[in-house]
Amino acid sequence: MITIDATIRRALEVSGRDLILTLDPALQGLPDTAHGGSVLAVFDALAEATAPREVSGTYHRRVPLGIPLALQRAQADSAHTFALSDPSSKNVLVEGMIRRMGFRPLFCLAAAMAVAAAGYVWSLPSGRPGGPLPLAGSLWERGGLDELRHRHMAVTLFFGLGAGTIFVFLPTFADSLGVETLSLFYTAFAASAIGVRVFGGRLIDTHGRRAVIVPSMFVQTGATALLALLGFVVSRTSLTPVVPVLFVAGLMSGGAHGLLYPGLAALVTDHAPEARRGVIIAMFSAVFLVGQTVGSFAFGYITHAIGYAFMWTMLASLLLLGAALSMSLTDRRVA
Repeated sequence: MITIDATIRRALEVSGRDLILTLDPALQGLPDTAHGGSVLAVFDALAEATAPREVSGTYHRRVPLGIPLALQRAQADSAHTFALSDPSSKNVLVEGMIRRMGFRPLFCLAAAMAVAAAGYVWSLPSGRPGGPLPLAGSLWERGGLDELRHRHMAVTLFFGLGAGTIFVFLPTFADSLGVETLSLFYTAFAASAIGVRVFGGRLIDTHGRRAVIVPSMFVQTGATALLALLGFVVSRTSLTPVVPVLFVAGLMSGGAHGLLYPGLAALVTDHAPEARRGVIIAMFSAVFLVGQTVGSFAFGYITHAIGYAFMWTMLASLLLLGAALSMSLTDRRVA
């Protein structure tokens, strides 16, 4: 039994950089014309895509059978493009594209999970209502903006700066080094962040907030220093292994993030008066996001001007300053 794939393979010949396709009469649709689906089947077979994919084509002219036709192909990211033409007339007969589904299923799954999470939150019982904000003091004090003066807020800003910059610029940095996927980095990051929270979260209570925050800030600095080292010693054409270093950087970044966020949140809560605790926690989250935003904007211009190696070095220097600042933090237990 001759399969469709075997028929397609038998119809192909290599001519320099292009392919020569001679369609078998068995693929006839209209008289002396190839069936439209058979041409797309050729494109799909050459793409060799196994994941869910979208196959599309535009037919400009009829495709003759038994006549050698020129087939050009190209690939960009997750899309394969094809152009089938008649060598004698140079006319393009069919243009096609094979595109993997890519991020669409992932985004649909993320949206479904968000809806499910919203449903769970909606069903939660109401907690104890908070009291009214105190009338004494200025709007600055009542809104919790005065909390921005504390050292733990400054450390949070540095923490957000590092986390945001790494997540925004690591994909393009890895691409400049010839790394095609960062799945190992993000897997290491997530596994490390989850692991330290599950198995090391009690350290925040048993050893104190500062005892966890300070070393975590230095670990985040070390992860950024690893990226700076890669930027200086590795290029797209070098043989130095990059992925193992990115994996280690992911472990370090994830472990630091996994302890820094709950540790800083607990420290902020300890220092916050009960009457303003909610708004102060909101300010803490806002400061973290401000750090992420500033890193994304500022270091984009810096990278464009001086390159990734010096950008990572500058970020590591700033994080080292934040780590040094964290050493002056003080624990405060609220009864």
